[in-house]
This record gives sequence, structure tokens and C-alpha cells, in this order.
Amino acid sequence: MHSTPTPSASVATSAPAWQREWQASFRHPRELLEFLELDARETPYPLDLNPRFPFRVPRNYAARMRKGDWEDPLLRQVLPLSAEGEKRAGYTEDAVGDGDAKAGPGLLRKYHGRALLMLTGMCAVHCRYCFRREFPYEDLPAARSEWERTYALLAADPDLREVLFSGGDPLSLSDANLRWHWERALALPQVKRVRIHTRVPVVLPRRVDANFLELTREMADRKPLFLVLHVNHAGEIHAELEERLRALRTAGAFLLNQAVLLRGVNDTPLALTELSEKLLGAGVLPYYLHQLDRVRGAGHFEVTEEEGLALMEALRGRLPGYAVPRYVREVAGEASKLEVSALIPDSRLVRFVD
Repeated sequence: MHSTPTPSASVATSAPAWQREWQASFRHPRELLEFLELDARETPYPLDLNPRFPFRVPRNYAARMRKGDWEDPLLRQVLPLSAEGEKRAGYTEDAVGDGDAKAGPGLLRKYHGRALLMLTGMCAVHCRYCFRREFPYEDLPAARSEWERTYALLAADPDLREVLFSGGDPLSLSDANLRWHWERALALPQVKRVRIHTRVPVVLPRRVDANFLELTREMADRKPLFLVLHVNHAGEIHAELEERLRALRTAGAFLLNQAVLLRGVNDTPLALTELSEKLLGAGVLPYYLHQLDRVRGAGHFEVTEEEGLALMEALRGRLPGYAVPRYVREVAGEASKLEVSALIPDSRLVRFVD
């Protein structure tokens, strides 16, 4: 399996604070468990202390976890379990059909009018449910000349309206590299907006520094910029992140959130209600709640669609409509994300009481 690229082991002291913080991340599960005052011999879940999918957790993110608590919802997202090695029917290495969607160097084309660019394989945190945990990142362009070929393909598409930056995580790139891609995307006259999908601000808030905010302001002045965050639990939202998100809004970015429905993390009406409330308080619109993509190694996180629909029904009774995310599943080859409510009859709903 391909190992997700990581930054150089010798990040200079002159590097931005966020890069130095990233380099200091926990790189082994034992380090994190020691920090959280947890004994691996007392775990309620069999652990995999030498996981095939690499381990990485920034210390800022770990600081949001409750010490001594195996059930902490942030810890559950990053702790490698032996269940990752279980074989489950229907779980594959490419759960969303990325391979079939490849249309050029670093380019995926799934939906009409949109182009998704895989800018990097690097991520600030390695979430154990990641649907791209086995993506062939080694095939991504290594030189700007290769990326120029991709932008030439996009320039020849008159129907293109939106460019999406993804990965890995685009905000793991330097500002200079991000500017380079931004400039080329914005130079396409038919493109109306740019969208960035990122989890970096959630786990490394310092990434949203003065330089990035100035870059955001400059780019957003030219065409609308949508920043789609990945927050799964209210505990991931704190004062420092709220301050950085407020600065992003002031710089002109539109902020949305995509969450994944995860067993043991956010699979209760209370958890999802608190998540939406915290997002709205931070100026972020709840956008999607994703059914788990069935990537190999993530099956222990799955919540059934029937349970998910019941959770959505509970949310509609507790929140205003704009605070209820769309509950969707990505199906390889479909022309758009699919509403789970269209796939499962209402009569099969379970009921939640809390």
C-alpha cells in the first residue's frame, strides 16, 4: 500500500509556525496514548500499534481530547484498531470510483461542470476512516510542467464552471504552491468559482495565518472562494479555530462543512445537534453529512442508513432547516451525490430516544 507523503524531517526554524507544529505531530500511537494517560494494555478495543495505514496526529488536535478517556470522539477518529485488518464484504480500496474518474494528471472528473484536482497526497492528520487511504498518490504530478498539461485540458472545456482543490489536503501545501494553482484556476475564463476541501484548519488552526489570509483575500476578490471544512464533532470547534474562521470570513471566503457519520463519534441526535449549533456559531453552514464510504479498513465506523435517516429525522425536529445538513452517499459513476432518503424507504426507520 502506498504511504501518504510526509513533509521533510528537517523543517527549518524559519518555516511558518504551522509547518513546525505539523512536523512535531505524534507519529506513533503509543506517543498519543502516553500523552492522553492511557495504557495500551487496558484498551477496550484491540489496537494495531503498527498500522499499515500511517499514523499522524498534530499535538494541537490531541490537546482537544479528554485525557484518560478511551471513548473520546476525537481519539476514536485517529486511533488505529485491529478491526482495520478485518475483511468485510463490500469494502474495497477505491470506494468512490476515483480510479475510473481519472481524466488527466492529478485530475478527476465525476460531475458535470466541475473538475477535482488532487493537489497533494499529504494530510495534517490521518483519519482512520479516510476514503482515500489507499489512493495511488505516487501517480500525482511531481512537476509544474505536468500540472500545466492538466490546466490546458481544463481550458479546453467550455462547460467547466468550478474547480475543486482536494488531495490529501490542499492546505498542506505552501502558500506559494497554493497561489500557483489558484492563479491558474482563476485564469480560466469559464470558471466561476474555486472550492477547497480541507481539514487542516481544524487540526492545525495556525495554518490560517496572516499570509494565508492575505492570499485568501486577494483570490476571493477575483472570484468566489468556497472553503469546505471537515468537522465531525462539536469538540473539534474551539476558541482558536473560531477566531481563524472569523478571519477567513472577513477575508471573503464562504465557509461550509462536510461531516462523516461515524459509529462512536457522532451517531446520536445530541452529538449531531451540538455539531450543527457549534458550526453555526462559528459562521460555518452545515452542508453534507456523508454516509461512510466503504473503503477497506473502515467498516467498524459504519452506521446503518436506517439509523442515519432516523438521526436526520431527529435533527429536523431540533434545528432550523438551514442547520440540517443533507444526508448523502457517494456512489461511483452517479451524476451527483445521492440523498440517502431516496434510497431507503421511510418505513424502515428506527427511532432514537435521548
